[in-house]
Amino acid sequence: MCGIAGILSVDNHDIITNMTEALVHRGPDDNGYYHDDFISLGHRRLSIIDLATGQQPISNETDSLYLVCNGEIYNSPGLRKQLLSSGHTFKTLTDVEVILHLYEEYGKDCVKHLRGMFAFAIWDKEKRTFFLARDHMGQKPLFYYQNGSVFAFASEVKGILASGLVEPEIDLNGLWHYVSLRFMPDRYSLFKGIQKLPAGTSLFVKNGEIITERYWNLDFKNKLPIDEHEILEGLNTLLLETVKMHLLSDVPVGAFLSGGMDSSTVCAMMATLTGESFPTFSIGVKEHGFNELPYARMLVDRYGLEAHERIVSADLIHLIPKMIYHMDEPSDPFAVGVYLVSQVASEAVKVVLSGDGGDENFAGYDRFVGNRLVDYYCLLPQWFRKMVMKKIIERIPESFAYKSFAQKAAWVDDMSLFSHGERYAQSMGFLRFTQEAKQYLFTEHAKSQIEDYDSLYKILVHFESPNVEHLVDRMLYTDLMTRMPDHLLVVVDRMTMAHSLESRAPLIDYKVVEYAASIPAELKLKGYRLKYLLRKLSARYLPRELIHRKKVGFGFPLGIWMRTDLKIFLKNLFNQSRFVELGIFDRNYIHHVLEEHISGKADHNYRLWVLINLEIWYRLYFENETVDSMKEFIDDLMRN
Repeated sequence: MCGIAGILSVDNHDIITNMTEALVHRGPDDNGYYHDDFISLGHRRLSIIDLATGQQPISNETDSLYLVCNGEIYNSPGLRKQLLSSGHTFKTLTDVEVILHLYEEYGKDCVKHLRGMFAFAIWDKEKRTFFLARDHMGQKPLFYYQNGSVFAFASEVKGILASGLVEPEIDLNGLWHYVSLRFMPDRYSLFKGIQKLPAGTSLFVKNGEIITERYWNLDFKNKLPIDEHEILEGLNTLLLETVKMHLLSDVPVGAFLSGGMDSSTVCAMMATLTGESFPTFSIGVKEHGFNELPYARMLVDRYGLEAHERIVSADLIHLIPKMIYHMDEPSDPFAVGVYLVSQVASEAVKVVLSGDGGDENFAGYDRFVGNRLVDYYCLLPQWFRKMVMKKIIERIPESFAYKSFAQKAAWVDDMSLFSHGERYAQSMGFLRFTQEAKQYLFTEHAKSQIEDYDSLYKILVHFESPNVEHLVDRMLYTDLMTRMPDHLLVVVDRMTMAHSLESRAPLIDYKVVEYAASIPAELKLKGYRLKYLLRKLSARYLPRELIHRKKVGFGFPLGIWMRTDLKIFLKNLFNQSRFVELGIFDRNYIHHVLEEHISGKADHNYRLWVLINLEIWYRLYFENETVDSMKEFIDDLMRN
């Protein structure tokens, strides 16, 4: 795992050092550079494969092509054999060198031969062209900036900002979408002029012209015959093969073990394949009313694994600046758990396998069932829902608990006003700022500057894709094209890399994703049984208690804290809101949201979390505050 950077520009070679050093957390073991009259490439290395000779940038046999890559190519052993038999010569034993020789053979189609997670750039010295690409699902990040003849890229936004070529400026279009969706869609970042290369996409640069191409997509129409036994056997074989490929490493490999079904299944398959003990990493949280460690121990005991457990007392509010620094954008409560367990794992290993992707591939979220409940609720006449049920639901007292009954009832009622794709798109912003709420949050001046106005379209374009038919598949496809690459994988990459830890996710290997897409929808969500088929497979490997336990999400009682311990902090922070001072957000509306929450009238903790993070993000990236100075700032606001 690594950090990469590059700049295509004359007389800017010294800049590459600053760009690369900004990514040191992604690769603390080594660095490397290449310069010629037109480009500079930089690389920070986390040594995992070929510890002795795997330094980058790497060139081909004739030194006409130069590669920097962040990632792992799991099918590299087989590819290397093929390329050697075709006459190619390798300089290292590292896995990513196969990309160079595949590019010699197939040009831009080289990505279609790769099975792994990657973001890479290849410089063709003779043709003076750049070729960049991200893996199929977007596990590894890549950002770029162009201004005239200058083209720069880096693994993280901070790498581009470190070049000094672009002054940070808020992208209001990106901000408009983020406060609704919880993620940056499409090519957006929060910084004007800095774009994200989408997952499964390649980019070609020649003579200042940029051409992007989507090289991979999912087809949910090509379904397997409904033979549950055959599909189950096929899934078992594929997952075992995939987990085995993900164990490719010259250093010890461990695993995240939450106690949930997905991470437990991956751990059980690792144990089955290796027949050996390996370290697992689990955390418990004091503040919760539940503890998942007992479930993790069941798996550890069954397979004789090496358990690393820690009860963490998360100082959540003081963690925000550090998480934002590594995210380059607002953090998410979900990120806290990943950050803390990564901290534990990094003390023992450099590589872990995780269970990420099980819910998105096999229908594991409550909202998949929730949409069916809304359909039943819609059997009531609309006038009755609006005139009677809405008033009853509004009187349900808010407990401020995670997924409270009041919150669920309000969600069902609101979503009943929409259908199909519009309902799913509206549900994305329900807990945050809907299109309607943004009319009040943003000032008239700010709204007048927004060009890409329709956040719902960012969801609908995938939900209504012609390569999907079944409702459940439409929801899954939408998640795989949006939430997965732009939210979940962003959080996992940044929070693990914050600790120089590589996380690998077998359940989102693109071959697994393609197989899951081919499974009939009724075998993923069967009646009201979430993850039906994966649950049946997991039953072969896991204790019964793990299979049938209620799904638990990692979280904190944020809603309660914001009414108690954090109340003074919130009032003080919003009284000096930078976004109000900039004329972007409306002061009265922000105070209205806060007062409703404190008074107990409504639970706005998700909305308030977004606003808190934006305030801290702005101070870090636009006012040159540091993580440490922001912790002091938070302490001051807590006291005053």
